[in-house]
Amino acid sequence: MLRISEISFPGLGIDNFFVDSEAFSIFGVSIAWYAVIITCGMLCAIIYATLQAKKIGVTLDDITDFALWTIPIGIIGARLYYVLTSLERFETFEDVINIRNGGLAIYGGIIAGAATVFVVSKIKKIDFLALADCVAPGVLLAQGIGRWGNFFNQEVYGACVDPEKMKWLPSFIREQMMGNSTIHCPTTQMAQPLFLYESMCNFVGWILLTFVLPKFWVKGRVKGDIGCLYFVWYGIVRVIMEPLRHPEFIMQMGNVRTSVLTSILFIIGGVLGMVALRVV
Repeated sequence: MLRISEISFPGLGIDNFFVDSEAFSIFGVSIAWYAVIITCGMLCAIIYATLQAKKIGVTLDDITDFALWTIPIGIIGARLYYVLTSLERFETFEDVINIRNGGLAIYGGIIAGAATVFVVSKIKKIDFLALADCVAPGVLLAQGIGRWGNFFNQEVYGACVDPEKMKWLPSFIREQMMGNSTIHCPTTQMAQPLFLYESMCNFVGWILLTFVLPKFWVKGRVKGDIGCLYFVWYGIVRVIMEPLRHPEFIMQMGNVRTSVLTSILFIIGGVLGMVALRVV
C-alpha cells in the first residue's frame, strides 16, 4: 500500500519534509520506493555473485541465467509462504496474486531461490556447493539493502518505547518512529525500528562471510560451509528479532509463530548441513 512518510534531518538543519512511497509511475502504474530498493539489493547481489563466482570459473552469462530463474521463482515463493501463513487475510484468488497490496515473506523467497539455484546448477553442471559459497553472502547484502524499503513503507517495527532510550539512533529515523500511527504508538513514545536492526545484522553477516571467515578460517573449512553459515546466521538474526516485533507484524498459524519456527529450522538445517559435508 502506497503512503506518504514524514522525514526530517534536524542535525543537518533540514526540517520535516514528506517522501511519497511512490518513486515514479510507468504508464499509470505506480512503482514504490520499496520495489526500487529491493531491486537495487538484487542488482548488488548479482554483481557480488558475478565477482565472487569468477573464482570458480562461473561466468557472467551463468549468473545471469541463475538470476533469470531464481528471482521470479523466489518472488513466487515469498508470496506463497506469506499466503499460506496468512490465509485469513485472503478472500479471493485475485487477492492472492495482487502483490501490490503487500505481502512477501523473505523466508519463502530464500527457500524457493535456494531450490532453484540447486536445480539450475545441476542442469548447467556447476558445483552447487562452491556456487553457494559465492552467492550466499551476497544474499545477506541484498537483504541488508532491501530492509530499507520498509523505512519508506513505514513497516517492520517493534514495540513502543521511551524515546530517551533510543537517542543513539539517527534523528531522521527517530522522527519517523515517534508517535507512529501505523502501530498506534502514543505521541510521547516511538516504535523500535526493527528494519534497521535487521539491516545492520545482515550487513555484519555479509562482512563476516565475505571478508573475515575466508581469511581466518582456512584449515578445516570445506565447500558449502559458507552457504550453510548463511542459514545459521540469518536464522539466529530472525530468532532474536521476531520476539521484538509489534503484534501487528507477527505471522503465525494458530499459536505457532511461523517465522520463529522457520528460523529455528534454518539454524538446525545449516548446522546439520555442515556436519553432513564432513561425513558424506
